[in-house]
Amino acid sequence: MTRQEKSLYMTVLMTPDLANFSGHVHGGAVLKLLDQVAYACAARYCKTYVVTVSLDQVIFREPIKVGELVTFSANVNYVGKSSMEVGVKVTAEHIADGAKRHVVSCYFTMVSLGKDGKPAAAPPLQLESETERRLFDAGKMRKEMRQEITARNKALHVGMPDR
Repeated sequence: MTRQEKSLYMTVLMTPDLANFSGHVHGGAVLKLLDQVAYACAARYCKTYVVTVSLDQVIFREPIKVGELVTFSANVNYVGKSSMEVGVKVTAEHIADGAKRHVVSCYFTMVSLGKDGKPAAAPPLQLESETERRLFDAGKMRKEMRQEITARNKALHVGMPDR
């Protein structure tokens, strides 16, 4: 049996074209990179086309500076029938002194699609360590919390007023 490809790492130099008006990397640029990393991690794991269903708990802990190396560490934490949670941790590195800081974390829900464009079964996740079991359990808990939040929001929904 081949070892599952559950993790993906990507490092990108933050360039001036990614900066916002304050001179830091624009949050939208980081979100785009996060989505690309989550896609690549999930697609490689499933060996299918995948789509983003949701993005949870995006926490921008510190600004990212132009000129820093930013590493995106993605991992498939949980797999259901066709959906999976991909956790992404982002670390910024100051090139001159090598100082690193944790700048962003988040969780993507991705769904595997078949050639017909409909949800397709994702391979079961093989848990190989206690850490992977804990990540799986936490991912399952977050899925249950998302389902509860969705149900509560649906019950509260009153719609937007017409103009």
